Amino acid sequence: MLDFMTLQTTTGNITIISLIYSVLLAFILSTLIAITYEKTYRALSYSRNYVQTLILISIVAATVMQAVGDSLARGLGIMAAMAVIRFRTNFKDSRDIVFVFASLAVGVSCGVNGYSIAIVGSLAFIAAAFLLYATPFGESSFFDGMLRFSLENESDSKMALEDTMKKFCKTFALITLRDMSQGNRLDYAYQVKLKKNIRHDDFIEALNKTPSIKGIHFMMQEATVEL
Repeated sequence: MLDFMTLQTTTGNITIISLIYSVLLAFILSTLIAITYEKTYRALSYSRNYVQTLILISIVAATVMQAVGDSLARGLGIMAAMAVIRFRTNFKDSRDIVFVFASLAVGVSCGVNGYSIAIVGSLAFIAAAFLLYATPFGESSFFDGMLRFSLENESDSKMALEDTMKKFCKTFALITLRDMSQGNRLDYAYQVKLKKNIRHDDFIEALNKTPSIKGIHFMMQEATVEL
């Protein structure tokens, strides 16, 4: 029978059993981290390759740490080899970097036979990720989204638009105002926050009744983060 505590205390003598145990545990824990990332993801550009990377990078880290062991010379050699590799991946969200570090930490912990650290640390990370996902902590809801449309450059249309915005919006801020058709039409872009219990459909329907308005686009706040 595989003795968990024996494996954890024999860091100097690497055996095939301890190597398999380290890689297998790194795979299981990093898979749980990848599932957590998938379940708590809220942005738009979801990447299947990134989720798989979270699992694979943990296995690589565990294998590297098993290869290094307690040898300083091996560690310096692997550092020199890794220095040749250049990672050009750009992360749009800092949260993605945190999940990469979590998988690396699990792989390193398993690679040095720190199984208790890997298990407790990964479970704590997963619990914290789901807790932050379920709670509104850090959520910014000052604006609901961005509204864009074009309107004829007439006082009546502008007054009708202002009345509609004041009726349906709690707050609104003009972002851009662009000239169109040699000044005959104006292109507007607003950030808006609707009043309580106001539906987006009702707001769009009211805007459509504004004279000479065209090309209404309403993008929700979660969508505009990556645009």
